[in-house]
Amino acid sequence: MAIDTTTQPTVSTGTPLDTPRLSTRDKLVLFVLCAAQFMVALDFSVLNVALPALGSDLGMSRSALQWAVTAFALPSGGFLLLFGRIGDLYGRRKLFLAGLALFGAASLLATLAWDPASFLAGRALQGLGAAAIVPTGMSLLTTTFPEGPARDRALGISGTLLSLGFTVGMVAGGVLTDALGWRSTMALLSVFALIVLPLAPGLLPESRTPDRPRLDVPGAVTVTGGLLSLIYALSTAADHGFARADVITALLAGVLLLVAFGFVEARSAAPLVSLPMLRRRTVAWGNVGGLVTFSMMSTVVFVLTLYFQETLRLSAFETGLVFGVQGVLSAVAGTLAPKVIGRFGARRTLVGSLAGQGALVATLLLLNAHTWSVWPATAAVSLASMCHLGAIISYGLTVTSGVPDEEQGLATGLVTSTQQVGITIGIPLLGVLATTSPDLLTGVHTVLALDAAIVLAAAVLVGLGLRRGRRQGLPRV
Repeated sequence: MAIDTTTQPTVSTGTPLDTPRLSTRDKLVLFVLCAAQFMVALDFSVLNVALPALGSDLGMSRSALQWAVTAFALPSGGFLLLFGRIGDLYGRRKLFLAGLALFGAASLLATLAWDPASFLAGRALQGLGAAAIVPTGMSLLTTTFPEGPARDRALGISGTLLSLGFTVGMVAGGVLTDALGWRSTMALLSVFALIVLPLAPGLLPESRTPDRPRLDVPGAVTVTGGLLSLIYALSTAADHGFARADVITALLAGVLLLVAFGFVEARSAAPLVSLPMLRRRTVAWGNVGGLVTFSMMSTVVFVLTLYFQETLRLSAFETGLVFGVQGVLSAVAGTLAPKVIGRFGARRTLVGSLAGQGALVATLLLLNAHTWSVWPATAAVSLASMCHLGAIISYGLTVTSGVPDEEQGLATGLVTSTQQVGITIGIPLLGVLATTSPDLLTGVHTVLALDAAIVLAAAVLVGLGLRRGRRQGLPRV
């Protein structure tokens, strides 16, 4: 769930936000970059409450609806590191503009989709555009605004708007779907791209890395191919079982490609993922916490969307309001989390937030088919999202703490990649248990039980792993 990606940059700077004056041009540059990031955050959420209407219109089964989310998340996560490096090498501004143009065109294709294949093609191309926009947009922001109060303020504004993007997406998705149909949710993204794209060329400066790093194409090919293969295998197995030849082949190919990715990165002069960096306990265990919180919370949102509309018979608008409450409380958590981290430290906050998220998701097992369940469900998922945001902020700070300045880029790259991969794998891994169950409510309970168990287990493992790191003399955060 992209919402929550929002406050990482603000916290990872480790400095309080000041209020320096920005020139008119600086404000326009900030508007363009933040509007693009807002658009991507909107895309992660605006379609969620429209899924049932989408499935009915295009003839997509419940089990196929996960691909409406996965088709976007796979390329956006799989190509993120590669596109970030391409921007470093050939120009971030160029790739940012190309990503915006592709995103706008893909949104138009999704709007006009005439069958599931054309819609999913549009979603996949949106994901490619987002994979270009996110890393280059963040790099342009940090290179445009010098380190210190100006950058802190820019990152704070960017983070707030990204968080707002998720909330607006959930509410707008419900309103638009009820009033104009699901296609209007995709049309909204096209409009955003049309507003931002004409402004960007004249405002954004070109930016690239002076040392011109090599392009790790083998690493990008192996990690993307591995993720695509595994997601295909899991999703197909949910419908047809694991005995099919294509499922077995895809599973083996996915595992082999990810193993090959490890070997490639160990020998690459400019790796997409630094393996020595992953040997740091704060980096390794922090990313484990981030991977679990993202993947499991995205699954909760997915299955609750189906539960609210198909079991409780809420409208798309009413479902959007439920998740709007979730988004508002998440924004509140974003303002409180830095204070909690300042008092208890990032590691304790990460472990406590994971434990809180898991425990609150477990309370959702009490849900039933009575309409009054919407109230405890809204309370539980909103409070779980507050813990989720606390986990996101604290894991970003945990990963980047104690890392030398020259390696901060690699560390923050891992944070962003973990976020995207987590969003990618959660729904295919567990969500299919709900969409393929003969009884949706039973399937939802199964998913929520496994989800809560995984998050609670991660809280214990991350706590033990980080405690061992402190005993070995790692810096305290």
